[in-house]
This record gives sequence, C-alpha cells and structure tokens, in this order.
Amino acid sequence: MLQRKKKNKKNPFWLLGSGLVFILAQGKWLIGLLKVGKFGGAFLSMLISIGAYALLFPWSFAIGFVLLIFVHEMGHVIAAKQKGLPVSAPMFIPFLGAMISMKRHPRDAVTEAYVGIGGPVLGTVGALVVFGLGYYLNSPFLYSLAQAGFLINLFNLIPIHPLDGGRIVTAVSRWLWLVGLIGGLVLIIYNFNIILLIIWALFAYDLYNKYVKHRKTGSEPRAIAASFLIPAEPLIEQGYLIPGEEHKRELPFLTYSDLEGQQFVEVNWEGLNFHGTIALGRQALIRRTHVVRLERLKKEDGLYLMVHIQVDYEPFENDKYYEVPTASRWKFGIAYLALAGFLYGMMTFVQKLSHASSGL
Repeated sequence: MLQRKKKNKKNPFWLLGSGLVFILAQGKWLIGLLKVGKFGGAFLSMLISIGAYALLFPWSFAIGFVLLIFVHEMGHVIAAKQKGLPVSAPMFIPFLGAMISMKRHPRDAVTEAYVGIGGPVLGTVGALVVFGLGYYLNSPFLYSLAQAGFLINLFNLIPIHPLDGGRIVTAVSRWLWLVGLIGGLVLIIYNFNIILLIIWALFAYDLYNKYVKHRKTGSEPRAIAASFLIPAEPLIEQGYLIPGEEHKRELPFLTYSDLEGQQFVEVNWEGLNFHGTIALGRQALIRRTHVVRLERLKKEDGLYLMVHIQVDYEPFENDKYYEVPTASRWKFGIAYLALAGFLYGMMTFVQKLSHASSGL
C-alpha cells in the first residue's frame, strides 16, 4: 500500500517529464512548427517562458505553470472567436504571463467583458482539472500547481486595466475602476509586487488622461504623418507646374472605415493627379489634411516628388460603447463576484489539503 502511494506521488513528475521528452524528440516536427508564423512564435515564446520559470522553480512546475497560463489565454481566444473577433495566437512574456492581440477591437463593453471573462473561466477549469488529479493522486506537487492556477486567475480579476477584471467591470460599472485603483494600491503597500506596481501605475496614468486631463484641456488634437513618392517626369510632360519644396497646402480628403473597424483617410491633390490612402491607428475625427513639405529626388529613372502629408485628428470616444443593458450588468456583476469568491475559496481549500498531505 505504501509502495502504491509512492508511485502515485511520482506520477505527476513522470507525466510532465514524459511530455517534455516527447516534444523534444520530435525534432523535425518542432522545426516545422517554428516555421509557421504565428504558431511558431507562440510555441517559441512558450518554451522561453518555461526556461525562465525553471530558473526559479523545478522544470515540472515551470511546464505545468506555463500550460495553465496557456489554458487561460485560450479562454480569451475562444470567447473572441465566438464574438467574431480575429485574434492572434497567445504570446508568452516571462514573469508577466501571456497576451493575445485583437486585430479588431470590441465595439461595445459587453463584448469586451465577454472576451475578458473567457480567460479566467477556462483558466479556472484548467486549475480544477489539476486539483482533481492532485486529489486523486494525493500529490502535494499538483496541489501547489493547482493553487498557482487559481492564483493566476484571481490576480487577473483585479479591476484594473489591462487585467481581465478591468475589462469585465467595464460592463458592470466604470466606478469599479476606482475600487481597483484604491485596492491595487493597498495590495502594493501591504504585499509589494513589482509587476502589479507597473500595471497599477499605467492604469492610474490612463485614468488621469481620460477623466482628469481630458476634462481640463478637452479633446487633445493629434497628428499622423505619411509620405508618398510620385513620378514627376509624366507631370512635367503633361504641363503640370511642380511646386517648390517649401510649398504647403490643405488637401481635400475622404474618410471611411472597413468592416473590421479600421479607419482610412483618402487624400487628393488634383493638381498633381495624386491620390493616397493613410490608415489610422484608432477611430478619429479628422480636422484637416495638409502638405507639410515636398522633396525633389533625382533617381536613375528620372525625377520624383516625395510628398509629406500630415493628418490632424481628434481621438473619437464612443460614449455608446459603455451603454450596457441592466440585465447584462447584473449578469456580469454576479459572474465576476462568484468567480472571484470561488477562486479565493479554492485557494484556501487547496492550501489546507496541501498541508494535510505533507503532514504539516
């Protein structure tokens, strides 16, 4: 009986070790995978993260920890796909976790909250699977790994952007950001964590820009520049007058967005028979488009004009983004509190079981 228990306690290490040996043994498969753009980059970042965590923890724990983070991120991917949002494969950042990037941002707070809560929900399921296996095998190692999984997901529920909690409470009440701001500061004071400090500082600065600086100065104008190379020889042959290098003028423009929410500005200069398109990084209200400088470039195949254009704009803040039906507010609020309470309870429960199984 004692021998059976000892074998059981070795099983988690054996399973994780066997998995790593299998991966490393598939040399050709691994090289092929790394050649595949986004999946290769994601897999490589996962290996780097495992190596980084292995500097502080045993290899078996590092592998399990990164896999739990992967399950968490896949929760976001699945939720985003369900909402029709194209996303990248998870990219792992040692000691900071992982992230996915959305090629199109959510158009309302409900969608943002749905994608945000997908990670902690699936991540909690992953930690529960590890806990169940640990309970079956009576394994302190798996208890520790499960507790780390619960902690990852609970930490992410802090209502601070860009953590998941900050995105979830967007659909409940933005006043909860203030709770996160104060609560995050309290956590930093009583249990200092450099990662949380960085996240909190960025969040505080973002809130200042949105709700303090914005009210004092109004919408802050911004600009984006673009340059276009135009063959000058055909223009000269057709009798067009080429302006001087210090020439400046405003240009007529047309702005539009595609189905994925990407905004473009199309500028026209009829005098030079020029039409150019500039992509904006965010939704904006265009103030004006104008030529700031011209350059004449002599190349082997003739004379060219480099037209430098600037687009002045104001960031567009869609107030309707935060208009959430009351039923949705209650749904996300209850789900958020229930998940946070469950995770905290599981952490406490696993800690007791872990101490009991270790004979402490």
